Amino acid sequence: MNKSDILSRTEDYVRQKLEGEGTGHDWWHIHRVRSTAIQLGKKEDADPFIVELAALLHDIADHKFHNGNEEIGPETARKWLRQLEVKDSAILHICDIIRDISYKGSEVETPMKTIEGKVVQDADRLDALGAIGIARAFAYGGHKGRELYNPEIAPESHASFEEYKKSTGPTINHFYEKLFLLKDRMNTEAGRKEAEKRHQFMKEFINQFLSEWDGSFE
Repeated sequence: MNKSDILSRTEDYVRQKLEGEGTGHDWWHIHRVRSTAIQLGKKEDADPFIVELAALLHDIADHKFHNGNEEIGPETARKWLRQLEVKDSAILHICDIIRDISYKGSEVETPMKTIEGKVVQDADRLDALGAIGIARAFAYGGHKGRELYNPEIAPESHASFEEYKKSTGPTINHFYEKLFLLKDRMNTEAGRKEAEKRHQFMKEFINQFLSEWDGSFE
C-alpha cells in the first residue's frame, strides 16, 4: 500500500471513530491538528508522512477516556498501522510521538525526541489555545461535570502526571494549570509566534470573565 492510500485509509478510520465526539477531542480537533502540523512540518523540514500519520492518530485512544491508561493510544495506533503494513521503524516513531505528546503537569517536562514529534506536539498545543482552546476547555469541563469557576478553589501545581490526571478543579483553573503555560513550551519558532497570539486572546477572555463574575457592572 502506498503512502497516499495509508493516509486516506487512516483518515477514514479516525473520522469514523471520533466524528460527533462532544468533549473537544473530536474529528475536527484531529483535522485542525493535522493541518497545523503539516504547515509547521514544512517550515521545519520534517518527514511529512510521519507528521501526518502521527497527527491523525495522536488522539485515537486518549488516556482521559480510558481510565488513565497511557499505553492504549500507542497500542491502538500500532495495531492499525500494522494492518496497513507500515514499516516497523515508522510505527515505532509514530507510537513514540503519541506516547509523549500529552501535557503531563506544570512541573513535568515533556520533551519530544524528533522534529516530527515537536511539530505534532506544537500543533496539538496550539489547538488548546485561543478561541478554539477556550471552547474545548469548557466542552471538556462540562463533560466531566466541573464547575465553571469557584474562587474558593485555587489552581494547583502538579508535580507528576498521576497528580495531573487526578485533578478535578473548575475549568477556569485549567487555564492557570495548563493553558497559560503552553506558550513557553512550544518547540518551533512558528509555533511560538502563533501561541503568543492565542495566549493573549485567552488572557483577555479570562480578564473579562472575572470582571463579570460577581454580576456587577458600571
